[in-house]
Amino acid sequence: MKLEHKTAVVTGAASGMGRAIAELFAAQGAKVVVADLNMEKISAVVDGIRNAGGKAEGVVADVTKEEDIARMIDTAVQTFGSVDILVNNAGIMDGFRMIESVEDELWEKVLAVNLTGPMRAIRKAIPLMLAQKSGVIINVGSSASITGGKGGVAYTSSKHGLAGLTKNVGFMYAKSGIRCNAIAPGAVKTNIAITDPDMAGLQIFQESYGTQRSEPTDPMNIAAVALFLASEDSKFVNGAILAADGGWTAY
Repeated sequence: MKLEHKTAVVTGAASGMGRAIAELFAAQGAKVVVADLNMEKISAVVDGIRNAGGKAEGVVADVTKEEDIARMIDTAVQTFGSVDILVNNAGIMDGFRMIESVEDELWEKVLAVNLTGPMRAIRKAIPLMLAQKSGVIINVGSSASITGGKGGVAYTSSKHGLAGLTKNVGFMYAKSGIRCNAIAPGAVKTNIAITDPDMAGLQIFQESYGTQRSEPTDPMNIAAVALFLASEDSKFVNGAILAADGGWTAY
């Protein structure tokens, strides 16, 4: 029970990696706030955790809305008394848009979800963590956080920005007992769909995907990395971007 007596907030927790993280954290003793957009899907995750003997609370939260982020963090404090772990997992893709085909609206939406949302969630949680002199923040980045050809221009820029956010927060708050790290997954079996793709950008990606030495992985393998970063096992890991991609970015 590596997370006993801890409260974790997980965004994008109704499916995919977020759900796997929420379920694994609960199985390891954490009280989990399951945050996502769809209450029906949220309830299914919460019910599953509770039926397995864990503790969970669901909250509808759009990470592009600051009031939703505030309610998400407040729910954790009001229900469970603290915020010990924050997992910024919610994210969207950009259809592999190359720079000449990306519209301002898409650019702004991708950055709002993938970068501004995590920044605001961290900003809301940090005062609580400072007061308790401890806390763990985990940002779910991407292979596109550390390479240039694993996504479109907006997605890649947002995930590079998330890496910078991770390093800055990890460094600035290290002496306050707060750690901030990021996971950079490769291909994962999730329900994130590629919509309205730029076919030129998609072709370039597909050619690079041929260098990956493994098939898309189960979300639970990423959840296991998140558990490591959330637990005392990683107490000396801070400001790191941890690739979990089967060696894809090693090529």
